[in-house]
Amino acid sequence: MNSPTMPSRGDAGPTPFRRIVGVLRILLAGLVLAAIVTQITDQLLNDAFDPAGYFGFFTIQSGLMNVVVLVVGGVLALRLAAEPELLARVRMSTLAYAVITGVVYNLLLRNLPADGTFVGVSWPNEVLHVWAPALILLDWLLAPGRPALAWKRIWFALIYPLTWLAYALLRGTFTDWWTYPFLNPNEPGGWPSVLLYVLVIAVVIVGIAAAAIGLSRLGRREPARLEPEPA
Repeated sequence: MNSPTMPSRGDAGPTPFRRIVGVLRILLAGLVLAAIVTQITDQLLNDAFDPAGYFGFFTIQSGLMNVVVLVVGGVLALRLAAEPELLARVRMSTLAYAVITGVVYNLLLRNLPADGTFVGVSWPNEVLHVWAPALILLDWLLAPGRPALAWKRIWFALIYPLTWLAYALLRGTFTDWWTYPFLNPNEPGGWPSVLLYVLVIAVVIVGIAAAAIGLSRLGRREPARLEPEPA
């Protein structure tokens, strides 16, 4: 129990390094938002903007999530020595989304031949699919003040991807507009191929979340349980 005259760890202010992390998070949020705004502006100027299509992409939705999480995490890093468990849980999830976005884009989508649709400026794509995922991962690895997460929180990371997947498949089924080629059952391989891709991506997301939780617990010791003394 803390002495009433001694400040607890939670009462201490953030370290200088944590304040620097806070500023960097806010700057990264601004960069991601600038990339999204640039894409929208570029498409509007070229009469190619489809709001339902654009905001239906996993990349854009998870990118906007990361803008919010980075701003909140940045502000709290400027004010608090340690972040709340809920924020760490959300950051673990959005980290998984950012990394899987980068992996899927660079392995499956980057080198696809042009389909005749509008191709805009390239730097926002690089920010959303390369730089942001790498920097968000670096933030998780190096930033101080993160609490240890319980292993049961791993499933928290799947709530949004499963919801988005249901939306994407239903929309594709009724409109024949598929967000990504590997979700299109009309492509070679049909539904078995789609299901395989979904399963692999889900496993990777769980793996990233597990690695993030493991890193948060690295070097932390579980509190000892007090055994009752024999009568």
